[in-house]
Amino acid sequence: MEREETLRLEAYLKEKLHPGLRLVPRDKTDDSVECYLGAEFLAVVYKDVDEGETSYQFQMTVLEEDING
Repeated sequence: MEREETLRLEAYLKEKLHPGLRLVPRDKTDDSVECYLGAEFLAVVYKDVDEGETSYQFQMTVLEEDING
């Protein structure tokens, strides 16, 4: 993703989810970015372009051990 696009997406996610979120480009790919809250990795956000429409998929994995304490 281009830097300007990433910044717009980051601003949207900060408004909707949490002001401390930040997006970081991924190595070796330009179709996604990593999402962090502070130093903690939360998710990968994928860009999808289909039939001229662009959408973004926020993919977050939650491990059972994380929710069981």
